[in-house]
Amino acid sequence: METFHPSMTPLPFSYTFTTTMSGSSSGATPNTITTPWMDRRIWSKLPQRLLDRVLAFLPPPAFFRARSVCKRWYALLFSDSFLELYLQVSPRHHWFLFFKHKTLKSYIYRESGGGDGDNRGPCEGYLFDPIDIAWHRLSFALVPSGFSPASSSGGLVCWVSDEAGPKSIILCNPILGSLTQLPPTLRPRLFPSIGLTVNHSSIDVTVAGDDMISPYAVKNLTAENFHMDGGGFYSIWGTTSSLPRLCSLESGRMVYVGGKFYCMNYNPFSVLAHDVAANIWCKIQAPMRRFLRSPSLVESRGNLLLVAAVEKSKLNVPKSLRLWDLQACGTTWVEVERMPQQLYIQFAELEGGNGFDCVGHGDFIVIMIRGTDKALLLDICEKRWLWIPPCPYSQGDGGSSSSSSNNGRDGELHGFAYEPRLATPVTGLLDQLTLPFQPYNV
Repeated sequence: METFHPSMTPLPFSYTFTTTMSGSSSGATPNTITTPWMDRRIWSKLPQRLLDRVLAFLPPPAFFRARSVCKRWYALLFSDSFLELYLQVSPRHHWFLFFKHKTLKSYIYRESGGGDGDNRGPCEGYLFDPIDIAWHRLSFALVPSGFSPASSSGGLVCWVSDEAGPKSIILCNPILGSLTQLPPTLRPRLFPSIGLTVNHSSIDVTVAGDDMISPYAVKNLTAENFHMDGGGFYSIWGTTSSLPRLCSLESGRMVYVGGKFYCMNYNPFSVLAHDVAANIWCKIQAPMRRFLRSPSLVESRGNLLLVAAVEKSKLNVPKSLRLWDLQACGTTWVEVERMPQQLYIQFAELEGGNGFDCVGHGDFIVIMIRGTDKALLLDICEKRWLWIPPCPYSQGDGGSSSSSSNNGRDGELHGFAYEPRLATPVTGLLDQLTLPFQPYNV
């Protein structure tokens, strides 16, 4: 049986397994397992292919602990036959990856000479398992300074350069500690929105908005795309498109659903959709757009959901937090869930009008209150809401002066849907570009 004790587990990737011990024999030692179903004479004769299949089903924390058992298990991470089996049978893990918040204002202030520079240590992320309600810590020590996480897909985390100009992009698999660099974008940009989708045989990246029309001015004018697939077709930022007029991409986030990237458009609220194959942008009207607050787009079970607070101050309608599902026609929204009113009252008191951010993955949606470490987890299938315990690894490592100067934002987390994977075959395609990794000193 697997148990989780958040207050008693100081290290990540730690589980406790309980087995029944024989108490009738007084001569049995405490470390001897005498139950018949754990008889090593039986388990030691398992065929290797069956044993590999069992190991392929383990979640990453358990798999990396199992590698310490013997040399053969340790070498599985480098075995082509095992990784091929892993890609075929391993179940998907709909987890989340969070990072400490880094505001754009703090970057601009630093670049203008008023800050202390980027003296941060190696970056780390915080992996959240919504099934076991468990937190784990991941190191991104190999990612150079001057890069910020922007998106995630297929086990890879996309990091984008902070410096204004053509954007450098790095794809990192934190489970393996691997880095893959893409060619820089062609157009100079400040803080564009980034969309990433990765599968076993292809990768698509969309970089949109914040075109630098001068060293002191930006406009949301264009988007450029990177594509590469196993069929030999590739486009290295060679495909561009024009954004809809008067669009505002403040969130910087994109969600990929059914061949399209979606992102929120502000003032007024609407949804921008980019058809990757047709390379066409369109605008979708948001539901109740005049009464929305803190809208977010999330992907859940292959559907696009919009999550937002609804406030009708002049109408006799209670304030609430609602979820809408975009229908197959691509223009109609249907409300699918609403936060219980008593819970919303508690949520609104903690939120205090500061806003919130959402991220979805599989059956789960995480709602994070800005400026705090409070977050709610929604299980859509079970229609169950619960408060997430604060991440034990993100507490107390930020300077008090920086936290106060940013109203506590540097202490909060922002995150992405993340599926940990031991193998990402698409990086082999990117290696064919023969692009040498460039050192960065930012």
